[in-house]
Amino acid sequence: MSNSFCLVIATKNQGKVREMVDLLAELPVVVRTAAEMGFTEEIVENGATFAANAILKAETVAQALKCWAVADDSGLTVDYLDGAPGVYSARYAGEGAGDAANNSKLLLNLAGVPPEERTAKFESAIALAYPGLATVCYRGSCSGTILLAPLGHEGFGYDPLFLPDGETLTFGQMSRDAKHLLSHRGKAMEQLRVHLHTLLIERK
Repeated sequence: MSNSFCLVIATKNQGKVREMVDLLAELPVVVRTAAEMGFTEEIVENGATFAANAILKAETVAQALKCWAVADDSGLTVDYLDGAPGVYSARYAGEGAGDAANNSKLLLNLAGVPPEERTAKFESAIALAYPGLATVCYRGSCSGTILLAPLGHEGFGYDPLFLPDGETLTFGQMSRDAKHLLSHRGKAMEQLRVHLHTLLIERK
């Protein structure tokens, strides 16, 4: 692996792209999105788990482009809602629904639920694939509480509603760097970075 090594991010979610690019910044890799590499296929995320969907996306793009591909599948699991929205987090309010609609539906479904019962967890699975090699998948999670109303305009998705345990700011109020240290995706990406660093050393 050299400085020209290319890693393709298999997602159309620009929020995820920004965070993953940030978290890979210290590695000597060229990061591109699947769209930038000409991949336009719509991947049906029909896995029952975050890991299954992440692996599906990474392997599909890796095979199509004959490259290293990394994919994240992540979401919010709310205890009171028996784990919902889970793998449907991005489309909780319906296919094509935006963050505002998803957040509104979550708040509606938690209406009247007291703070102590609004416990939740952000979960992330990040898969790295290359044709002919075994796919690896790393997981990260962050526990917290769903607030009664959104706070902050940073991040994306459910970030303004999610208050991590032991913190005074929501993900929507934190800087990117502060969120990376705590977040589900940050924890999974750190494991991926260690793996990539090992590959860098081995392939010099």
